[in-house]
Amino acid sequence: MPRAAKKTTAHKGIIRRAVIRRRALRIMQDPERPLYLFSLRAEEILKIADISRIARDARGELLGYQRPEVRQHIRNIQAYLDGRQGGMLFPNSIILSLSSSVRFQRERGPGADDGLADAGTIVIPLPGLDDPKPAWIVDGQQRAMALSRSQRNDFPVAVNAFVADDVATQREQFLLVNSTKPLPRGLISELLPDVDTILPSNLAIRRAPAVLCDLLNRDPKSPFYGLIRRASSTKGARKSEVLSDTSVMQILQESLTNPSGCLFSYRNVATAQTDFAGIRKLLLVYWNAVRDTFPDAWGLPPTQSRLMHSAGMRAMGRLMDRVMGSINVDAADAPRRVLRELSPLARACHWTSGSWTELGLRWNELQNVPAHVRGLSDFLLRTYHDQRGETR
Repeated sequence: MPRAAKKTTAHKGIIRRAVIRRRALRIMQDPERPLYLFSLRAEEILKIADISRIARDARGELLGYQRPEVRQHIRNIQAYLDGRQGGMLFPNSIILSLSSSVRFQRERGPGADDGLADAGTIVIPLPGLDDPKPAWIVDGQQRAMALSRSQRNDFPVAVNAFVADDVATQREQFLLVNSTKPLPRGLISELLPDVDTILPSNLAIRRAPAVLCDLLNRDPKSPFYGLIRRASSTKGARKSEVLSDTSVMQILQESLTNPSGCLFSYRNVATAQTDFAGIRKLLLVYWNAVRDTFPDAWGLPPTQSRLMHSAGMRAMGRLMDRVMGSINVDAADAPRRVLRELSPLARACHWTSGSWTELGLRWNELQNVPAHVRGLSDFLLRTYHDQRGETR
């Protein structure tokens, strides 16, 4: 057998597990979490590493972090690997999270440390039939799958790795590694609530809306309960999940970041602290009133109700900023007051039939484009102000 992979053997009653040994560099970027650089053969990657798919358990808790495989992307990479007859450069590395069962054996001697990295050998145990794999793919799952299916099973692949048994650290690194890549917005929004580390500004500003979107979808008292489509949604659940999480997060982010938004005061810009309990109360009061004002339009697919379309939701979100600015959500009569504020809209809106005469559109011609969202928002605000006897 090659030195890299040894069979499991028994010697004097001691069972020795098969391992992969590779020359490696250890870089101490973090004293408690070193980074390892080494190589694996194409066929070895999925032998030692699992792909942690994003999903939800029976209690609704988030599992994993990776999006589903992109078959065409995998086929393209595989075709590239198999189609090259001569030399080939494949510089993109695979990033792995290793379990604590993996060991690094430092090389002895004066030349093993140059002040930046230690030379040595990384020892990765090969799992038995019933054993979990000792690594998880943090970045490069499509490349890893293409490599595993390639005819060039001995092709050497660059690997970067760190040790982390917990999924939270793996999620954190997955988001940071992919923060400048075009990951699906829904996948990012579903992962953000479960990441507690300091995030880049482009992700940090989206964390509060992501947490709130998750809360609204999982809270039985929320009118959005089970209606928001997430990256982890199963095919069966998608039939009842009529709302895009992107549109819900857009509403929340606009209100949180706009000084005139009703949610703006619930967030301390200086400390980045957010009063999620207070926001939850306000959102439940307002959106429960919206549901009760338009019971025949709530919960239907967007093709049957433009209230549940991104255009309708964003316009109602802008109305929320105006209505809730004068409502004390802690008052016992807050739900009744909001329902009374919205009641005139019940006769003026055409979510499921008829035409929006003022907009020159049939009910189902409303689209999530700036002109339609702006026109619908202005119409809702005018109607709201008119019934209160206010001027714009």
